[in-house]
Amino acid sequence: MLAIKNITKHFGSKAILHDVSLQLPTGSIGVLLGSSGTGKSTLLRIIAGLEKNDSGSIFLDADYLSPNKVGMVFQQFNLFENLTVIENITFALSKGRTHMPAAQADDIARKLLQQYDMLELAQSLPEELSGGQQQRVAILRTIAQKPAVICFDEPTSALDPLLKTHIARMIIELSQSGYTILVATHDVQLVEQLPCTIFLMHAGSIVEIADWHIFKEQPQNFTKIKKFIYHS
Repeated sequence: MLAIKNITKHFGSKAILHDVSLQLPTGSIGVLLGSSGTGKSTLLRIIAGLEKNDSGSIFLDADYLSPNKVGMVFQQFNLFENLTVIENITFALSKGRTHMPAAQADDIARKLLQQYDMLELAQSLPEELSGGQQQRVAILRTIAQKPAVICFDEPTSALDPLLKTHIARMIIELSQSGYTILVATHDVQLVEQLPCTIFLMHAGSIVEIADWHIFKEQPQNFTKIKKFIYHS
């Protein structure tokens, strides 16, 4: 269980997050839904240890969540442009927090690339890939490190509808493999493809929560989420 309790964050005098709390069972998908500037990405960065919260706590099961257990897939992918696909993955393993031997890192990277039908792109540079392929490399780089929690920041912002479907399927597969997934997005088309819990954010707060399946059956019971999804 991922448990976020009473997180607040200010940048200077500006309040970005106001007492944010949520719970997400292991192996499930949570979506932080909302417009730009509502604090979604800041919350993900705090969970991943890239930003420091002013107050509040984050737990994984009974322990404080260590950043080592969190993987982050960034909106702009953040691939190293001068490294090949396989080097982007192995660099994260051998030079990152795991300090894995090069041969072991290479073996893990090749197995992942083969599993996701990308082995033929192993020696390609990021500039030679499509946006969807770059996104998948960024995801593989993250899961290679075997985090417990994976955070996706606007994963479909630059993708066409077909590629959005591919990313949605990949997110579902990861949750079915036991990863806890938290997605920050304003993309309603993506949300509609995910069996998720929706956490609607507005002005730094979670203002409504709904299970997607229940929302589809009873949208009238979730007025704020209904308004965002059908009128955004």
